[in-house]
Amino acid sequence: MRKKCIFAAEYSNVRRIVMGITFDEKTQRFVFDFEHDNETDIVQLAGGGYQVEAFGKCFYYGYEFSGQVDSRVRSAFIQYVKFPEDIQKNPNLTQFIKKAIDDLNRKINLYDYQMVIMPESSSKVNQYMLRYIYRFAQPTLHKMQLVKALPQNISFDMDSYEKQYLDDTLENGRPRYTEKQKEEVKAAVNDMVDLIHKKDYFTIAKDVNKSRLRPYIMHFLKFANEEDEQLCASIRNQNVLIIDDVTTSGSTLNEMLRTLRILNEDNNITVFSLIGRKDLMADSI
Repeated sequence: MRKKCIFAAEYSNVRRIVMGITFDEKTQRFVFDFEHDNETDIVQLAGGGYQVEAFGKCFYYGYEFSGQVDSRVRSAFIQYVKFPEDIQKNPNLTQFIKKAIDDLNRKINLYDYQMVIMPESSSKVNQYMLRYIYRFAQPTLHKMQLVKALPQNISFDMDSYEKQYLDDTLENGRPRYTEKQKEEVKAAVNDMVDLIHKKDYFTIAKDVNKSRLRPYIMHFLKFANEEDEQLCASIRNQNVLIIDDVTTSGSTLNEMLRTLRILNEDNNITVFSLIGRKDLMADSI
């Protein structure tokens, strides 16, 4: 209860900002209305899900954050969704998740999928999504997690970062950054990677402060065991579903796809995230 009180004090202005999903100061809860949408909602619940081309694959997500929502409100809602005290006793949150999976099933028919893969996470949402997906899936559906790799194995794709960011030009064709600025950025990135290598445990959200750097962090996920890796390598021309709870920078989904592509590119991979933002998908690799 103490944590909730701190949460409410910090975000007590949420009710004045949004109308669809509001924060009730008396009960210290977000309020869901699954029947009516408003342009100023945090998330529009009555929509039928979203589909965009991202990560070089077909990418779906259940709900999109409204563009005008304050970042503090968005972060508060993400925390509410990802870390409930008891997800089974939260009917609003379970309906929130089930509706998104129902919409996804209508679009892609989950029974046609042979494998579901998700990242290792402290969030309870991925596990709940997986259990609900099994209601639609074939009995032989395989599931697996990609787990966090040792910090010493993590690397940074400097070549791609330089081509896509540091070599950017202005409208008049002039370079956006001087050679000195480029070298300073590269040195800062190398220092960041050195610090990561010295850690005992790596979390991309905590250890990579600038979100624009996250898509270029590599090798921070791996297969939990050799059997899972061999299974992924052996499956060919099948339907594979990647799921994750919230997509912001897209770094985790990028890394999962990268890991799978090393084994083969023969499968039909669909990516699904419970919550996302289309404008954050534009620069995905």
